[in-house]
Amino acid sequence: MIPTRYPVALHILLLLADGSEADTTSGRMARSIGTNPVVVRRIAGLLVRGGLMVVQRGPGGAALARPADAITLAEVWQAVHGGGQPLLRVHGRPTQTEPLARRITQVLRDRFDAAEQALLADLGSTTLAELAARLRQPSPASAQQ
Repeated sequence: MIPTRYPVALHILLLLADGSEADTTSGRMARSIGTNPVVVRRIAGLLVRGGLMVVQRGPGGAALARPADAITLAEVWQAVHGGGQPLLRVHGRPTQTEPLARRITQVLRDRFDAAEQALLADLGSTTLAELAARLRQPSPASAQQ
């Protein structure tokens, strides 16, 4: 199961990129995301350490650390997941007595690493500003009404 920290991190940053709300507190963000303010603060801490946002305690709220067009989705991924476990993990410890079992871990790891690199390359080609612009476009459902 892929954790939801990444989409929540993007939601937080997109709220900041939107800039339409002066209230950028964890409580307001949590209401928008549909989660607890503690979850927002925990993920915001990762984004602060990743150099993507700045936070002022109290009523000051939060802001992007740099312009939205200078933040890629890959940077957000690295801030949230960097240095951790790979996205796709290989199962347990296969037996070493069978030829297939001795090689499966490395064969799968090679493919999984390649897939994760492709994901990061794709995420690196999109900025937060591009996502924010898409959010401002009318949705296909609302355009048909």
